[in-house]
Amino acid sequence: MSRRPNRGDVERWADEVEAVGERIGPRFARSEPRLRALGYIRGLLSDAERKNGWQMAEWLGEASPHAVQHLLGRADWDADALRDDLFAYVAETLGSPGGVLIVDETGFVKKGTKSCGVSRQYSGTAGRIENSQVGVFLAYAGAKGHALVDRALYLPKEWTGDRKRCRGAGVPEGTGFATKIALAKAMVERAVAAGLPAQWVAADAVYGADYSFRHALENLGLGYVVGVRKDFALWSGGRQVRAKALLAGVPAGAWHRLSCGPGSKGPRRYDWAAQRTMSPEPKAYARWLLMRRSVTDPTEVVFFACGGPPSTTMEELVRIAGTRWAVEECFELAKGDCGLDEYEVRSWTGWHRHATLSLWALAVVAAIRSRIPKGGVRKKSRGA
Repeated sequence: MSRRPNRGDVERWADEVEAVGERIGPRFARSEPRLRALGYIRGLLSDAERKNGWQMAEWLGEASPHAVQHLLGRADWDADALRDDLFAYVAETLGSPGGVLIVDETGFVKKGTKSCGVSRQYSGTAGRIENSQVGVFLAYAGAKGHALVDRALYLPKEWTGDRKRCRGAGVPEGTGFATKIALAKAMVERAVAAGLPAQWVAADAVYGADYSFRHALENLGLGYVVGVRKDFALWSGGRQVRAKALLAGVPAGAWHRLSCGPGSKGPRRYDWAAQRTMSPEPKAYARWLLMRRSVTDPTEVVFFACGGPPSTTMEELVRIAGTRWAVEECFELAKGDCGLDEYEVRSWTGWHRHATLSLWALAVVAAIRSRIPKGGVRKKSRGA
């Protein structure tokens, strides 16, 4: 949704937020934070120019942002409990067989040194090294729609190695350094334990190149299509080779022109080839190297490491590869319409609380969208 919300949008959101309030209400011991949290979600869905403390307070009809700051920083409620409720809500409203969990990160450019986790680090949002916070997120994508379902604030080593600084930002005692990959694994494990109907995981090469990440997915019984670099090492034909070496041996007839989903200019068509690679139990769980070649520039090739049921078709692998774009739309909507990046909190608690309420606002939009009838045509499958 790139336009500003109209009256009809707001009315539909209001009804849905009321239903959300019934779901999450028991998580709040007192009525004031419960009502303020629901008001906060409504404010995030509103047409307010910005979704910062002052404007959220104005939306709630309050003279100052103190009550909003109290909600995000000191009130008695558990953001992780609301995250667990979000898992259930998304499973009910968007869940479908063959769902995909998508891991990605996004940056939040910040000034100063006080915001929890802020550091000079690469920010994909800025496209360069910036003073920023980085959040790792998990999205769920199914036939009915997609939404963000989990979040984790990344703490660089310069933070976890400075206990005084961590205490000042409210980082829980005992929180040590965790890589983005470790944060991602924990989120996938939580989603599976919560019962989200997912069969696949998609991620870019930051996560896909890590063996421990792929191995964890296999142990969870999940299939995956994850980006890897051209020097990615894998076993094929009884020897270890690089992805780019396998590319050279793909016969011309093995490439198939397929769409991996709709884009802004129509179907996103590429030439695809898949080659089976070695796996410990190939009859129970197979592995492939999936290759995507540009139609207009055959030298432009992207690689994916894949794992899943041996009966998986190439169309299915291509579909999962194309599903990863959904997390980009989630970030765009969460930041553009649900205030994900417009917070003014600095603490660990404040970041996770704001992010959780923003994810709830995004899920409300996704749930309403899912009720719009959709049509489609199923195509025949080609073996991978």
